[in-house]
Amino acid sequence: MLVLVTYDVSTLSSAGQRRLRLASKLCQSYGQRVQNSVFECVVDAAQLTLLKIKLGEIINPDEDSLRIYQLGNHYKNKVEHIGVKPSLDLEGPLIM
Repeated sequence: MLVLVTYDVSTLSSAGQRRLRLASKLCQSYGQRVQNSVFECVVDAAQLTLLKIKLGEIINPDEDSLRIYQLGNHYKNKVEHIGVKPSLDLEGPLIM
């Protein structure tokens, strides 16, 4: 299923800057960055549960905001892209 992960982390302190780096690194391990602090991730139910747990351990709910939108398995008609940054097929072949 496709999930959209967005977060807004307070970076007024060094602890907040660290949380921002950790959240970014974790989300990059699950999907692709499509904008600052916005990631598209194709995950199964178990991976989503683990991602939520790990992000919950990073985010400070008193200072930060985390949103996870579940777009499901039939997401291709739900996502439109306009602009210069190309959208990648997350389930297509990866050629290196």
